[in-house]
Amino acid sequence: MKDSSLANPADFVAKPPPGETATTSRHVGFAALLGLASMSSVQFGAALSAPTMDAFGAFSTTWLRLAWAAAILALVVRPRLRSYSRAHWLAAGVLGIAMAGMTLCFFSAIERIPLGLAVAIDFLGPLSVATLGVRRPCSLLWPLLAVAGVLLLAHDRAGWIGEPVGMLLAAGAACGWGSYIVLMKKTGALFKGLEGLSVSLIAAALAATPFGLLDHGLHIAPLQLAATAGLALLVPLLPYALEMIALRHMPASSFGILMSLEPAIGALAGFVVLHQPMTALQLAGTLFVVSASVGVIVAAR
Repeated sequence: MKDSSLANPADFVAKPPPGETATTSRHVGFAALLGLASMSSVQFGAALSAPTMDAFGAFSTTWLRLAWAAAILALVVRPRLRSYSRAHWLAAGVLGIAMAGMTLCFFSAIERIPLGLAVAIDFLGPLSVATLGVRRPCSLLWPLLAVAGVLLLAHDRAGWIGEPVGMLLAAGAACGWGSYIVLMKKTGALFKGLEGLSVSLIAAALAATPFGLLDHGLHIAPLQLAATAGLALLVPLLPYALEMIALRHMPASSFGILMSLEPAIGALAGFVVLHQPMTALQLAGTLFVVSASVGVIVAAR
C-alpha cells in the first residue's frame, strides 16, 4: 500500500489550481527560487564530483549516481507502474534517454575543460528553447544579453579556452539539456506528483548502464558506491525534482532563460571548490547572465 504521507506533499506542490490560464506572480517567483536551488545543486555537485571521477571514471560515476537516484526516488514515490498508458511510458522513456545523454556528456566534458566553460557551452541548449519561445522583438534582449555573458565566461587571461573533445561533449550536453526542458514539462503534465520523474530516472539509469560498464565492468569499489550515493542527491535527484515542479509553474521558454544563471553559478563553483580563477571579464559575464535572468522573471510577472 502506498504511503500517502510521502506522496501528498509532492502532489500538492506540483499541481497548479484547476482552470488556471496564466502564470501568476507568486508562481513565477516560486519557480524561480526552485530553479536557483536546482542550479546551485547541479554546479556544486559537479565540482564536488571531480575527485570521484578522477579516481573511477566519468562514465562509471555518472551511471552509479543515476542508479542511486532512481532507486531512492522509486522507494519514496513508489510509482504505479501498472497504471500507466503507452503515452506515459513513451514520455518517461524519451526523457530518461535525454537525461542519460545530457549527464554522461556533461560529466565527461568537465573531465577535459574547466567547469565554467563546460556550463557556458551547455547553456546553449536552454538558450535555444528560450529563443524559440520569444514572441516580442524586445524580449530578444534577454537571450542576447545571456549569450554575451556566456561568451565572457568562456574567456580567461590566456584567451579562449577549451579542448576539442571536451567542447564537443559539452555541445552534446547542450542538445540533451534543451530536449530535457521540453520533455520534462511534458512528462510533468502527464504524471501525478513525482511519478514521472521516478520512471524517467529508471529509464536514464538503464540507458547509462552500457557506458558505465565501459570503465570497470561490474568491479565497483565500495568507496565509489558510497561516494556516488551522496553525489546522487546533489545531481541528479534534487535538481531534477525541483525543475519538474518549477516547469509546472512557468513556460519552458522563460525557464530556459532563467537557466542563464547556470554558467555564473558554474564559474563560482569552479572558483570555490576547484580553485579555478575568475577574471574581470568573467565577472562581467556573471553580471550579464544574472541580469538576463532577472529580466525574464520581471517580464513574466
